[in-house]
Amino acid sequence: MAKKRILSGMRPTGKLHLGHYTGALENWIKFQKEYDNFFLIADYHVLTTKLDTENIYQDSIDMVIDWLSAGIDPELSPIFRQSKIKQHSELNLIFSMLITANRLERNPTVKDQVRDLKIENIVFGHLGYPVLMSADILLYKGEVVPVGDDQIPHIEICREIARKFNNQYGMVFKEPEPLLTKFSRLSGLDGQQKMSKSLGNSILLADDPETVKNKLKKAVTDTQKVRKGDPGRPEICAIFTYQQKFNEPEIKEIETGCRSGQLGCFDCKMKCAAKISSFLEPILEKRAYYESKPEEVKEILNDGEKRGRAVAETTMNEVRTKMKIG
Repeated sequence: MAKKRILSGMRPTGKLHLGHYTGALENWIKFQKEYDNFFLIADYHVLTTKLDTENIYQDSIDMVIDWLSAGIDPELSPIFRQSKIKQHSELNLIFSMLITANRLERNPTVKDQVRDLKIENIVFGHLGYPVLMSADILLYKGEVVPVGDDQIPHIEICREIARKFNNQYGMVFKEPEPLLTKFSRLSGLDGQQKMSKSLGNSILLADDPETVKNKLKKAVTDTQKVRKGDPGRPEICAIFTYQQKFNEPEIKEIETGCRSGQLGCFDCKMKCAAKISSFLEPILEKRAYYESKPEEVKEILNDGEKRGRAVAETTMNEVRTKMKIG
């Protein structure tokens, strides 16, 4: 029985942090055994909120190295840049004719982004980025899309576009189903916001043990637990959330020690730093390999783009035939 297909992607933001791993990459690695996967470097999507493209290539390479180091297998799962497969743009143009501006303006996820990013004047490309996302998915005949609750509106738009195209021109696209995935979102080292490089509160997958240790030393914990002996509240402590993810066997002991005051914050941080560094050790080893082999990384991208382009052009031939154009 053929595996169902998934198209997953990220905007190229350079080196990834632990939040990227627990929020998406961990699931991607697992999905390789269960689905037919394509992994997209969504470089065109960067333009929806940022026009500066000076570092976009190096950011893409750094991100791909983290993908490979964490466990993405390019033999199983082609990796490619969106901008290198022009069929994304072609299908996006066609799909943009199948949806109204009013429908896109009702998209709650875009509204949230405009608010969170404090965007005063939304550009056409940002308003329409769910259409480009739909083209990304349907170009590869994606059947399931792993998403969190906040992305469900995008999948609804994708399904609507697929349905509209099929009704207008004939059957080409299946309506993809959302795969609601539990994303383990990590709070930042400041304990107040999600982990983000731009906020300076992240631990990178590329951080060595000394860097991890120094970052955790400065991490915010329970402000009421000033010294060892003071009872703590692990439920509000960022370090405890990291312990839950990276030191699960000792979590009950850590929680008890924190609440009783027997375990001090510094000792807890150092215990956590050791576990995170142990987790990162094989990733760092692979990262060092790929950093020393830039031509191999380029070849992985070239191969992924060749494989992705073949699938994309097959889909576009179907589209053009149904539409009687091209």
